[in-house]
Amino acid sequence: MEYNTTKEKIAVKEYGRHVQAMVDYLLTIEDREVRNLQAKATVRAMSCFSPGSKDTADYWQKLWDHLFLISDFKLDVDSPFPKPEPQEIGGKPQRIPYKKNGILFPHYGKFIENIITALVEEPDSEAKTLCVENIAVLLKKQYLQWNRDSVNDDLIKEHLAVLSGGKLKLREDFVFPPTKELLEQLPNAQVATPKNNNKKPAPQPTAATRKKRKNRKKKSNNNNHTISNK
Repeated sequence: MEYNTTKEKIAVKEYGRHVQAMVDYLLTIEDREVRNLQAKATVRAMSCFSPGSKDTADYWQKLWDHLFLISDFKLDVDSPFPKPEPQEIGGKPQRIPYKKNGILFPHYGKFIENIITALVEEPDSEAKTLCVENIAVLLKKQYLQWNRDSVNDDLIKEHLAVLSGGKLKLREDFVFPPTKELLEQLPNAQVATPKNNNKKPAPQPTAATRKKRKNRKKKSNNNNHTISNK
């Protein structure tokens, strides 16, 4: 008996061993015209394995690329697309470097920094004062999402001053909302319920009580048996 483990490895596993055998047969066809016809038939057979992707622009080009890949780039046919190079398919893509934005406080994010930078340029007004207060409350909310154990209002004021370059300040009589109130507004907020540690466990039944229950249950079963016999 022949097992798949004893056979040669499949180049592209999603097409299976039958497509691999079809491509291997293409390599043995000497007539170029016949080989081109059989290659097109093989590509159409390969399209049956992913019918839902035919609407994409490069669908058929990918199939032809896979055809050459399965043949180990040895197949010589007239492809409607340029023949790929082995390094183009087998090589690793170039590494994309991360964009460094220089975020001062990652838990606030770059978007908040941009808002504060834009707000600094606005002229002083009552609306600007309200915006500064709302941003301060938002900073406290985001800080609580990052660290729900504790938050210091003075620390939030300090962060606001750092982000604005000392140009945005809160009114002296401004008071932050309570931390508990802000926590309830956060997503997936869990309100801890106090445990009653003084609750006594339920008393266990005595031996006499268990015996009475057993006799009562036995008597009830006997009555049900008598009624069923009648």
